[in-house]
Amino acid sequence: MNWLKATAPTFAIMRQLTMPFRGIFRGSDPSRLEGWLADAHHTGLYGIRRFVRFLRRDIEAVRNAISETWSNGQTEGQINRLKTLKRSMYGRAGTELLRTRMLPLTS
Repeated sequence: MNWLKATAPTFAIMRQLTMPFRGIFRGSDPSRLEGWLADAHHTGLYGIRRFVRFLRRDIEAVRNAISETWSNGQTEGQINRLKTLKRSMYGRAGTELLRTRMLPLTS
């Protein structure tokens, strides 16, 4: 890792930004976000500045993601599972096989 930091200065800058960003999301204090966004914007790195612009588009949602304890991850996971199953079976079988794969096994 030290070799990478020494040979790629942009990597070192990005790493210095990502660690505090991770800490902001693991904590529950959205007030630290503005300082991070300002620091990130002033790095001059195109990808980071673009990421900051993207976050600022819906800053309230970002703040809520930091401060709220709930998540819709479980729902999104189930939807992803269903869509993956549907795509894998598209055009291969009828509704009976789809129903068999979708419904849980009963003992």
